[in-house]
Amino acid sequence: MTLRFGLTLLLITLSSLFTLSANAKPEDTLKVAVRVNAPFILEKNGEFEGLAITLWRDVAMELEQPYELYPMPLNDLLTGVENGEYDIGIGALTITSQRESVIDFSQPFHNAGLAVAVPSNNTSTWWAVTKRFVSFEFLKVILVLGGILFVAGALVWFFERKKNPDEFSEKPVNGLGSGFWWAAVTMTTVGYGDKSPRSLGGRAVSLIWMFTCVIIISSFTASIASSLTVSQFQSKVTSANDLPNARVATLGNSATAAWLEQQNIGYESFTDLNAALRKLNAGQLDAVVYDEPILRYSLRTNALNNIRLLPERVLPQDYGFVLPQGSSFREPLNRELLNVIQSPQWRSELQRYLGQ
Repeated sequence: MTLRFGLTLLLITLSSLFTLSANAKPEDTLKVAVRVNAPFILEKNGEFEGLAITLWRDVAMELEQPYELYPMPLNDLLTGVENGEYDIGIGALTITSQRESVIDFSQPFHNAGLAVAVPSNNTSTWWAVTKRFVSFEFLKVILVLGGILFVAGALVWFFERKKNPDEFSEKPVNGLGSGFWWAAVTMTTVGYGDKSPRSLGGRAVSLIWMFTCVIIISSFTASIASSLTVSQFQSKVTSANDLPNARVATLGNSATAAWLEQQNIGYESFTDLNAALRKLNAGQLDAVVYDEPILRYSLRTNALNNIRLLPERVLPQDYGFVLPQGSSFREPLNRELLNVIQSPQWRSELQRYLGQ
């Protein structure tokens, strides 16, 4: 009886130990903090996908490293990793000197930079045309053209005032006025016929003037057409130099926001990038500044047809994973990270999400 009881107790004890062992988590299971930010990490129905999560899974698989994911905001991620609450943080995490002073970064897995999104046309066509015609540049063209007309008219009057006083009065004011009128109607090919040179000198000037008018009118027409065409596509912000005088937006508490503050550029803070882009698309902003790959992905996946990215990168940036300072996991992580990002599969992932 005692032996049977002892065996029963032993079996119960072994069964309990087996159950505890099966339910227990390995001591080296990594706690991975995740920042959801498309296209690097997306969450769909409780599942994660995207560039950074795909990269991490490949690395963890090669290292045979178990892990658990903990999604959280950016500030919580950085603080948690800094305090050692999490073993690693993944996502679109910009490598900066300020962050490097309190945490460690892995090797960069993607290099990009800040980009500026602007409306394709944030000025209505009629207003753009009006501004062109009341601009100082257009006034200068008109003044130059008037000066040329006056010179041509004065030359004709000089030759005609004696031989044709009926049409070109000898009185300077009336005569020069008649010459200016003749030069204008000749240039526009209207040719009313009310004034026509009769002297040899006047006709010689007329011949030269008619050929000159062809060049002037052609150049003037081309200049206006080009100006009006450009005005249909030109936005208020054409480079980063225009940002201080524009209505700018970005995500608050980001590396982009810090850069804008360093440049003394005022901005409207958003917590959702798509909300900022929708406001830009509606013409209520002049520019949205943020990480280029994230902006590019947002424009590809949303119906924002009135937005384009300026070709220049404002500030080069590298993305990496974050670890607590002095983490022993950094070296093996870097080795596998470099192997993965140099593979054709990684290039395919970049093409899939960023189209480049």
